[in-house]
Amino acid sequence: MKKVEISVIIPAFNEEQNIKAGVLEKVYRYLKRQEYIWEVLIVDDESKDETAELAKVFAKSHRGFKVLKEPHRGKGGTVIAGMLAAAGEIILFTDMDQATPLDQLEKFFPKFDEGYEGVIGSRSGRKGAPILRKLMAFGFAVLRTIVLRLPYKDTQCGFKAFRVGAAKKIFSKMKVFREERQIKGASVTAGFDLEMLYIARKLGYKVAEVPVAWSHQETKRVNPLKDSWEGLRDLLKVRINAFQGKYKT
Repeated sequence: MKKVEISVIIPAFNEEQNIKAGVLEKVYRYLKRQEYIWEVLIVDDESKDETAELAKVFAKSHRGFKVLKEPHRGKGGTVIAGMLAAAGEIILFTDMDQATPLDQLEKFFPKFDEGYEGVIGSRSGRKGAPILRKLMAFGFAVLRTIVLRLPYKDTQCGFKAFRVGAAKKIFSKMKVFREERQIKGASVTAGFDLEMLYIARKLGYKVAEVPVAWSHQETKRVNPLKDSWEGLRDLLKVRINAFQGKYKT
């Protein structure tokens, strides 16, 4: 059996509407045209609607698609589960709504060829996003620069890929969003990307940032006050963990 070259992780919580709108079919149509061997892991975050059932039906009729059912932990814990379960040499996680289309992965390959262990997407200006979302992003960018010294323009884009060796080490070391974490309701877990990128830097991995296409997709999961508070809380948790030496190799 040939080795999987690209794994695509798609976290899913109450994504019935997007699945019915055909996003998985778009992902499949793109991937089936590629020459590399691929797999898609749809990781269900204990959805309350028909997400898991619809995903299973789709996977049965589309080779290369698999569904993982996980306890509800928010996007962070769901992505961790998918990244650790993936078999590909390069592992990408992307949002179900495909705000960044899957074909943007092609922009990542040159960076991997140059020797980078990770490549992250960067959205320029967040065109189409409400002003409140832009203000939240700006404030969070200032805080992450001050507290964690991360050198990236956009840490929150939900389109990131790592070589398998780096992925397994990074995601197995995550503390704030460890697999056992349980939550209630929808959660965008803003600090998840910060902890991941901070660990990558602590481990010495080279991570490139590449501009990608992005279109704003309206979602009910964003709660400005709740998400801002959780983002600040998780940011401080990462800093405290670092002071305590929890991310050392």
